[in-house]
Amino acid sequence: MAEVVAIGETMALVTPVRPEPLETAELFRVEAGGAESTVALYLRELGHSTAWVSRLGDDPLGRRVLAALERHGVDTSRVTLDPGAPTGVYFKDPGPDGTAVHYYRAGSAASRLSPADLAGVAPDGTRVIHLSGITAALSDSCRALVREVLDRFAGRGPAGAAGAAGAAAGATSGTGPATANRGTGEAGTGAGPLVSFDVNHRPGLWSAGTAAPVLLELARRADVVFVGRDEAQTLWGTATAEDVRALLPEPAHLVVKDGAVGATDFHDALPGGAVFAAAHPIEVVEAVGAGDAFAAGYLAGLLDGEGSAGRLRLGHRLAARSLAGTADFVPTADR
Repeated sequence: MAEVVAIGETMALVTPVRPEPLETAELFRVEAGGAESTVALYLRELGHSTAWVSRLGDDPLGRRVLAALERHGVDTSRVTLDPGAPTGVYFKDPGPDGTAVHYYRAGSAASRLSPADLAGVAPDGTRVIHLSGITAALSDSCRALVREVLDRFAGRGPAGAAGAAGAAAGATSGTGPATANRGTGEAGTGAGPLVSFDVNHRPGLWSAGTAAPVLLELARRADVVFVGRDEAQTLWGTATAEDVRALLPEPAHLVVKDGAVGATDFHDALPGGAVFAAAHPIEVVEAVGAGDAFAAGYLAGLLDGEGSAGRLRLGHRLAARSLAGTADFVPTADR
């Protein structure tokens, strides 16, 4: 199996070629768009083997999405083409106040994902399983899948004081092995994979009031958690990155992103328990997908044994690339 397994819905993404409103744009691209598969795509580009687990409609859009992932080297052997449900579609609508997103995904094939789709996932060799709160919002069976991954794999990384010491030493130098659970171990080697969870609250799928307790429960059980500071404030009323850590003391790695300001990586083995890295200044073309690019960069650093500073820098670098385009995944060749 691949080093990294990403699980979740990918839709056909329709986006204007130039950053202009849907209502007036004349030229569009149709691409693959999904949080978890975007992470898989960036990680594959960075040299890590990746697999994507999902369901698509057995329709032209589903086959197009599948071909796009395969073209970039992502293993799609555990994707099911479902003749009884369609591939979801979403549209990006860039405007002067940001990009609106319009989803057409109710009843999609991916909403039928369930624990049964985990058959054969994460045998020996898998180091990270990546999930997001989007999957938990799609259906009861999808939420059961997320919980099953956490039940089966979270907190099972190997122990080792050397990993904690390396993480502390690498916090400022950008070197040192990644840790698997609070203060110990390397990323998913030996005892099992890390579970990475991006909170990724989507108000169009469920309200903050409904989502907040579920996403908090799931985040508390993961090994690596990504959440936006403003997102956490909306969901849980936390004002600062430190407040988020107080609410989520359980994850081995908690990364709180604060938009154009920067991001903070919390880990007990770090000096002071946290490292902050400023974001790269950039002219933003379109922001959807930047968080997934950041997560991919951070996870690549984790897999490569970088310390917190190096992981955050790589996350910011990929996010900056994403912010400069209108696609979810912006390959190096498209820059």
